Amino acid sequence: MPMHEIVSKLRVCTNACSLYISNGAICFAVLYSSFGAYGQSKLPSILHANELAKQFKEAKVNVTANSLHPGATATNLSRHNFILDGNCFTWTKGAATTCYVALHPQVNGISGEYFSNCNLTKANAQAMNVELAKKLWDFSMDLVK
Repeated sequence: MPMHEIVSKLRVCTNACSLYISNGAICFAVLYSSFGAYGQSKLPSILHANELAKQFKEAKVNVTANSLHPGATATNLSRHNFILDGNCFTWTKGAATTCYVALHPQVNGISGEYFSNCNLTKANAQAMNVELAKKLWDFSMDLVK
């Protein structure tokens, strides 16, 4: 298969979750609490996927980038979390939305969107904040220089 055909089938899928709505801000300082850090990582994940989709589009690169909520899934990450105990998807159901966004023909060409339960859904206004996404992108690029 020629390279341009391979590239045209690439998709970037960023796992986030619905916890991104609980905090409402990105902390660029070094602070830590395990649950807070988890929530802090979700909004940037969505913003990054959105900015990456924008960057791909501007560069005329035929690659999509989307974010998704896989659902609370029973993994080793949640094994000590009594809040999630017994209320989690199996790992196969938890993987369903990721697989859908990565592989399903209905998602072909869709970019810069948010999915949950194998459906396109609306992220909140903060997750769609173009200025915040750009600020995070620039901040990240400065860190890796």
